[in-house]
Amino acid sequence: MKTKSEVLRSLMNRKDKVLSVLHTPTAAMARVMEKSGCEVGFVGTGGVVGGYTGLADVGTLTMLECVRVSSWIANSVSYPIMMDGDTGHGGIMAIRRLIRECINHGISGIRIDDQPIESKRRTQSEGVEVVSLEQAVVRYKAAVDIRDELDPNFVIMAQCYARDAVNSNFDDTIHRMKIYQDECKVDWVQLESPHSIEEIKIARKELKGHFSFMKGKLENYLGHAEHLSLGVNLAWYPSFTHHILWAALSDFMDNFNHNDIGAWNSFIESRKNRPYHEPSIGVDGEGIDKLVSLEEKYSNR
Repeated sequence: MKTKSEVLRSLMNRKDKVLSVLHTPTAAMARVMEKSGCEVGFVGTGGVVGGYTGLADVGTLTMLECVRVSSWIANSVSYPIMMDGDTGHGGIMAIRRLIRECINHGISGIRIDDQPIESKRRTQSEGVEVVSLEQAVVRYKAAVDIRDELDPNFVIMAQCYARDAVNSNFDDTIHRMKIYQDECKVDWVQLESPHSIEEIKIARKELKGHFSFMKGKLENYLGHAEHLSLGVNLAWYPSFTHHILWAALSDFMDNFNHNDIGAWNSFIESRKNRPYHEPSIGVDGEGIDKLVSLEEKYSNR
């Protein structure tokens, strides 16, 4: 039976179908997403871990907080979960521990940025910088080396912020991603902020391995057919799930504040003949079914 990391690699290697990466907001929501056919999830530092802690994605969230939340989610579903590794949370030894903790806790892959740890910012923020290429190479080589020691199937992605960085440019972005892929041997590189379709085409031409891009400065997200037309089979759509949940909860709370219990009654009425998935724990999980079976086992001594 394949490990989840092996499953992730198999999904990445498909050529005729796009793998969509979405945020899994909580373990319960991850189960709902599994019942709806989700193939891989991503635990973002700000979007997911920040949802638990209430802290912003400005370097305030610790490695173990991110690993803990990611492990809860990864161990609640059967599909692979990737984690946001930010800047690696430190130097060589911190990065080695980061990868070890991820592998030991059932996480299948990680995204590591090339920003400086001291001034780490979320995507599309003003004032983004990138570390020197030499420092970035050390960061990614350290991650790959410990990965190879512990689980060669664990996936390492390098996210390049150079395009909008105050100390870089597009040419440096392409150069860096090639180095990350060819010299550091990361499994996957991602362009954080493309400014046009043409830039994506240039990157795809220059990069031979797994490549994806965020929305960046594009006017709209690109669909699956557009990805495949560009030779890209990995789509990065993490924030969708958050916005859907925020909007649904906002609508309900506004209705509840105006209509009291009528808000719930109208919701139930609107869902007639439209069932939705609930995050129940299956018969093979550590839920009520398991509890009952164990109670019967232990009572029949």
